[in-house]
Amino acid sequence: MFFSQIRRNAARNRKSNGLFFASLVIAVIAFYTLLSLGEQDVMRFLKTIESEAVRKLMLLIPLVYAVSLFFVFFLVYFSYHYQLNERKKELGLYLMLGMKRSRMFAMLIGETLLNSLISLAIGIPAALLLTEGISLTTVKVVGLGIIGHEVTWSFPAVVWTAAGFAAIQLISMLILSVRFARTEPAQLLKPDAADTQEMAAGKGNLTFFAAGCIMLGAAYALGVAALGSFDVMVVLLVLILGAGGTFLLYRGAGAAIGRRIRKKGPGKSGLYTFTGRQIQENVLCQYKTLAVSSLLFLIALSCVSYGIGTVVSSQAATVKTTDFSIQDSEGDAIEVLESPECKTYISEYYPVYLGVVDAEAHKVSLEGLRRAAETLKDVKNKEIQENVIEYMEDREGYEYFIAQSSYNHVLEAVGKKKIRLRAGEIAFYTSMREYPDRGDVYRGALKNGAYIEVDGERYQFLEDVYYDNVVADRQITLEKAFIVPDEMYQEIVSEEDRLFCYNALLNKKLTDKDGFMQTLKEASALFQEKGLVCESYLSGIGRRLFYTVAGSYITIYLGVLFMIIANTSLALKYMMQQQANRKRYRTLLMLGADTGELCRSLAKQIYLFSGMVLVVSSVSAVFAIWSMFNGFLRLPEGASVKNVLILTGAVFAVFIAMQMIYVMIIEKAGRKDIRSLNVR
Repeated sequence: MFFSQIRRNAARNRKSNGLFFASLVIAVIAFYTLLSLGEQDVMRFLKTIESEAVRKLMLLIPLVYAVSLFFVFFLVYFSYHYQLNERKKELGLYLMLGMKRSRMFAMLIGETLLNSLISLAIGIPAALLLTEGISLTTVKVVGLGIIGHEVTWSFPAVVWTAAGFAAIQLISMLILSVRFARTEPAQLLKPDAADTQEMAAGKGNLTFFAAGCIMLGAAYALGVAALGSFDVMVVLLVLILGAGGTFLLYRGAGAAIGRRIRKKGPGKSGLYTFTGRQIQENVLCQYKTLAVSSLLFLIALSCVSYGIGTVVSSQAATVKTTDFSIQDSEGDAIEVLESPECKTYISEYYPVYLGVVDAEAHKVSLEGLRRAAETLKDVKNKEIQENVIEYMEDREGYEYFIAQSSYNHVLEAVGKKKIRLRAGEIAFYTSMREYPDRGDVYRGALKNGAYIEVDGERYQFLEDVYYDNVVADRQITLEKAFIVPDEMYQEIVSEEDRLFCYNALLNKKLTDKDGFMQTLKEASALFQEKGLVCESYLSGIGRRLFYTVAGSYITIYLGVLFMIIANTSLALKYMMQQQANRKRYRTLLMLGADTGELCRSLAKQIYLFSGMVLVVSSVSAVFAIWSMFNGFLRLPEGASVKNVLILTGAVFAVFIAMQMIYVMIIEKAGRKDIRSLNVR
């Protein structure tokens, strides 16, 4: 009998508060997805390449999990508080009928455990499907392909998900149950008293509203103008202005709404004034909830945008130009590459002529390049400009040159136009694609008439900066190098330093047949067996994949989590406020108001209440994302800003869709509540 009662109550709670139950299921999915990261195909692959980096990333997972539990705890506590407030009369009646307090406490805990088990039973299988989808999608995005894919599940992740999820629910319900169990039955059966609130004067509220707008405007301007250097004090000031401005804006928004009602209300018919006053009261009573939800939405959008930017940055920073870079220290590279076994895997290869100028025989002066960089005025980051100039001064006399034919092979491999150098021209190269500020300085210098002198003869730079990697991965990293005609290269670079390596490309027919990764691994093993010292694109894939996972996975996870918390807390707060106003709707029905008219009024209240959060958080997110990509997360050269904006816009659309789902659920519950009112 007792267990049947627990089962019925738990089912009724899920039905009456489906919004909260759905949020719990999503939380289960999020927890498992995070905790099972180490068991996914991507991470297993990365452990063979970036084992130390993966180990450090895995050390962060428990911390992120603990932070997630902390935030979800408050959501669960708040939701259960709402549920128990709804059941006050029911609990009071149980006590009046003789139920022992210990039995009522056991009943509430039992309901919590049962709903937790059901949430886990739904969430864990859904999480397994999601992690498989994430794993396959990630390797598809980075071009890894499916290698030995296995459907796996993590038992430790299941245990920790269940333990953490059950713990926060039980602790929340334990705190609340003790409180309600100690309350006298008569107190529980009493009708809810109307909320009392201290209303500030209209002028005072308008002052808050104006101050909030000014502080937010200052935060936006300061973030866009000064976050490029990522100074700690500037960041702190932006956060204080932004958060404080948001709270003051909502603190004074009620007065702004009231002022509009006083102006427009007398000329409007129906429930216009009632609807407006309801919204005004909701804002005045719940301005803290509105502010917190708005900030959570802002954090969610910023986290997801950061994750998208990280993915795009890692993809742009690692562009495949060749599959292998093979050292020829013993002079046997050609013999191996021409062997029948290697010809099966390699479609073509070419020498990379890259070396240091023979400083004893030739004089190279960078004065023309340095002067062009010094005279630049429109530079976003003056500190970077000074660093570039200082680097040129320190490294003068140790300059790298690249033969034009070798670099044209690189460009041809990625489908780009070859460099055409005329007499007296050279091109500028840097492999520092991931540092766009340095690229801006070099590009500005080239457009400013930069040149170098070799043995007293001046050579003018092309205006473009070239970034495409000359080797398979990071066999050499060049801050700057100069692409010159082959004849000039042979003349100024000493004979022993001319050949750097051989670049080799895989047979496309074989990669199409067996897959790129499988062919790359087999060819790499063959070269090692032949005794060649080589670097493969495999390391670049591993690093790029690690950045994709580490930089985007966790931030997107936190963004989704904050989004769920913001939506659920906002929805529950509004439902609590709406529940407290049931008598008003009953009174309006007694005065002759139409049920449909009340439902339309309710819908307007809900949409405007949620819209206030969405509008402010969206405007703040635009400036936050602008500041982020204009400052500490500058996209590397070659990264598509358009793709970032499209993906961010798509995420924003998904967030709006999620909020609309929550709004529609609230509206449906509110309409049902109004239709259930008895005025006879």
